Amino acid sequence: MEEDPKDHDFDQRHDGPIQPAQPRPSVQIQTDMPRRTVSDQDHNTSKKSKSQPDAFSPMTAPPERRSMQLDRSERRSTQISRSGTWGRQSRDFDQRRDGPFGRPSLTMTRRRSSQMSMGVASPDRAPTMPVEDDSAVVDSDNNRDDGPPPSDQVPPSVETMQSSDHAFEPEPPPLNYSLISRKWSILWFWSLILIDSIAMPIVLYFCLWYYTDLSPNTVFSIVTAALGGISIFEYFIRFYRLWKKGSTCRVIGARRMYLDWFHWNFTLAWVIIMIELIVGTVPEHPPIRLVAMPLASMVYTFGTELMIIDIMRYFQMPAPCRISSIPKGAQLRPGIYSIIEDVIAVDGSGGTEYREALNRRYEASHIFRAMLRRLGMYWAVGAQGCAVLTTILIFTLSEDAAYSVGWSLPFVWAGFWTIGTFWYVNRKLKEEKKAWQEEVAVRMEEGKVPAVAA
Repeated sequence: MEEDPKDHDFDQRHDGPIQPAQPRPSVQIQTDMPRRTVSDQDHNTSKKSKSQPDAFSPMTAPPERRSMQLDRSERRSTQISRSGTWGRQSRDFDQRRDGPFGRPSLTMTRRRSSQMSMGVASPDRAPTMPVEDDSAVVDSDNNRDDGPPPSDQVPPSVETMQSSDHAFEPEPPPLNYSLISRKWSILWFWSLILIDSIAMPIVLYFCLWYYTDLSPNTVFSIVTAALGGISIFEYFIRFYRLWKKGSTCRVIGARRMYLDWFHWNFTLAWVIIMIELIVGTVPEHPPIRLVAMPLASMVYTFGTELMIIDIMRYFQMPAPCRISSIPKGAQLRPGIYSIIEDVIAVDGSGGTEYREALNRRYEASHIFRAMLRRLGMYWAVGAQGCAVLTTILIFTLSEDAAYSVGWSLPFVWAGFWTIGTFWYVNRKLKEEKKAWQEEVAVRMEEGKVPAVAA
């Protein structure tokens, strides 16, 4: 049954470094300090008292000290919810388990109130709120209060607020990327991949095995040498795009030596595949079932990575290392998020601009976040199921059938899963746009937000 976005707790922000609670400040008051008065007797005995330990001497025990905790109930957060009220309805949103400023390291420019008078908006940018100090902002994020404001405090108006919040825009933040305009390039690329990874190994195997007098070792050596030409070429092309100076598709906030998360996973998968092919072609009579396992091994690699990341995210574990634009220590996002980001930014020529646009969309739309969470598990479970089924068939069918299944079934599964993904994504994006416009319309009628130009 489809979940209702209004009832789902989508707004909890788990995308920053988890930080332990800071100790509350205290003021130490010394209550048993001996009081001394200046007198003539003190002047007369000053020389004698120098040889005796006083109240501050390390030879004597320190006096009892009492601590008085400051009441922090009067301190309230300066954050303003998207709804325009001081209390957000989500019960988990204000429990910042992710720590302040933990989102991917986009360069944010902070403007002070001196750059612009309150209530006067510039036509080319949003109005700003005065910012006193970074430490004050961090402190306010760590000490949020869900209660209503005191009667003598009035929340600032929307016209005097600057934020990356897109709740008052007529539509969700755009991704600025279209697959339709690139359909012929996508079709050409995947046609080459299918020829290289399905037709080439299967056709070469049957032709050389049944219509030549070559030895089994020679047959599989030729087949192995002809495999993966397009994939290897694409591997080095994306490496060059990420490594070159002035790269326009590099990960947000990362050095060029990092490359991206997908590239490291792709490297691991290729290492496993090369080990299988080398071990399988060394013997005089190669084990055909082992040579049929490369595609299943690649599906295992990506499916396991997706599942591990989604399990860690579910238990609110921080990122053990940088995962594309998610820095080390930040709360994880769905595993499919980094794959979408890296593939479109590098292989799809979306560039770093797409990485930033995807980050803005993910932060602004709870329907978009829910969609990616479900898609992540959809592909993780499907990949594991496909890999397990392929492995079972490879080691149970006849050798010829096992070889054909091993080099074709993963692509058949990926085709059906892609069709399902397109159907689901188009449906959820329409729901997202409709819900966004309805929310803005309701708030405009209530007078909580100013009218915006569509």
